[in-house]
Amino acid sequence: MSDRLSMGVEVILTPKSSQKQNTAVQGLSTSEDILNRRKLDLCAVPKTEVLTRDQVPELQTPVYKGPVISPTGIYVLDRSLGGGLPLSSMIYFSADPRSMAEVFLYEFTQSRKTYYFTTGRRPKYIMRDIINQNLDPSHITFVDIYSEYYFTPTGNMIDNVGNEYVDSKIIEFTEYNLQNIQGDAGDEHINIIFDNFSFFMNLNVNAGLLKRFTNIIYEISKETNSMVYLYSLKGCYDESLENEVLNASDVIFDVSVDHSRDHVISKLAIPKIRGMVPNSDVLKFKVSEGVQIDTSRDIA
Repeated sequence: MSDRLSMGVEVILTPKSSQKQNTAVQGLSTSEDILNRRKLDLCAVPKTEVLTRDQVPELQTPVYKGPVISPTGIYVLDRSLGGGLPLSSMIYFSADPRSMAEVFLYEFTQSRKTYYFTTGRRPKYIMRDIINQNLDPSHITFVDIYSEYYFTPTGNMIDNVGNEYVDSKIIEFTEYNLQNIQGDAGDEHINIIFDNFSFFMNLNVNAGLLKRFTNIIYEISKETNSMVYLYSLKGCYDESLENEVLNASDVIFDVSVDHSRDHVISKLAIPKIRGMVPNSDVLKFKVSEGVQIDTSRDIA
């Protein structure tokens, strides 16, 4: 429909429905243009640069430098191991409680600064035994887990064994001290000794908490220049629980005691050392002013 204006200009009046239709058609056309442009963009694969044989970079073979070997502090043992053990190792020391193998721990403290976690006795008694072995205790800082667990703040002995709440809190207390040690250690080479770790494996806590605790110890051994010794007494806990710790450990020391008709023989085997070839020899030893290791082949 059209009207005539006085100026002689013709104006075409479009119905509203037609205006909407035109707008929709224009919008559809615009959408199709965008979609087509996208298809073109997706189809436009950039040209890949092809390298000639002379331009192909040579593959670099990674150089394995091997672990940093750290002495244990026992000369004869280090010599049989080729200098010591890999630094930053978590070492599980499984011992027959009749062997007096804790003297190995005392010897280990002589090599460097040592943080000594006590769970079975007060530090003053361990200090006395170290001195009686004619060893120097000046490099040792004790962390007294024993008193924290078995004594009240006023010094009275209490029975916390089997208390799940107290058991979980003692792990929390130990973790707190480990984190402080990690923060203080810096680049210094240190020992961290648990005498004994059986205490923790016998706590009334769920397996997940103990696994987390073991993982924290393992991580700290790797994040510091440390040797972490987990001294453990044979036959004190569930075998499957011990296997978890054995699997995580980098090094395993195994001390056993044999009885012959005439005498007792203490033996040390080291069946596992990550980063090194394990020593296949079984070493005899005796305790007399420290650890005296017999390197002879005859161990009968």
